Amino acid sequence: MKKLFFTLIMSGCLATASAQFSRPISIGAGAGVSYGLTDLKNSKVNFAWYGEGDYLLTPFVSVGLQAQKGELTGESGENSYKNSYYLGNVNAKLRLGQFMDLPDNYSYYTLGASTFQRILSNVYIGAGAGLMKNRISTNFSSEYREAVANIGGEIAEDRSGIHFVVPLNVGLDIPFGRTLYGPKWAINVNYQHGLSFNDNIDGIVNKSNDQYGVMTVGVKYAFFNRN
Repeated sequence: MKKLFFTLIMSGCLATASAQFSRPISIGAGAGVSYGLTDLKNSKVNFAWYGEGDYLLTPFVSVGLQAQKGELTGESGENSYKNSYYLGNVNAKLRLGQFMDLPDNYSYYTLGASTFQRILSNVYIGAGAGLMKNRISTNFSSEYREAVANIGGEIAEDRSGIHFVVPLNVGLDIPFGRTLYGPKWAINVNYQHGLSFNDNIDGIVNKSNDQYGVMTVGVKYAFFNRN
């Protein structure tokens, strides 16, 4: 998986035009891996995928919607859980190019900027708000259930609830392909760290809220031209 991420990043960096993604509306999809950060510490890496749509307020500030499907699993000895979750969120992303001294004529910038500057301008951070739909199955021994109760926790009865999460994103867009109004395509590499406000991703309610991580590689396609 690390080799795949590195290969895609380098391919984008060597593309003919790695300028900013200046078209106002884009859709994208991709896949990667998901893992839980829960009470059962031995988390396994699982497959995840997503679809999204974004609107660029400027070439470097976007707001968007994302739908995500993945699986979170973990184990401790003979005890284990599996959460086949669905997640929807709204988010905003801020790219480094917003703080760089760039001209208003983005097509001119595309032609004149160095490859390093073009790539650097598309590094971003972001945050959002979303809802996670659980589909939890568990395999807990009676001894484990008793141990959880002894430390003040409990085994959750609700295994299919919906709860609030805050996704935090860090990533990179690598646009490619020259047109008069900027690139239409982009490779996206993203890491999302999810903060849960309900300690029930793994079917165990304890003192600390559960978290999760998702690392993905995807492709974006942009529509329309910026006026």
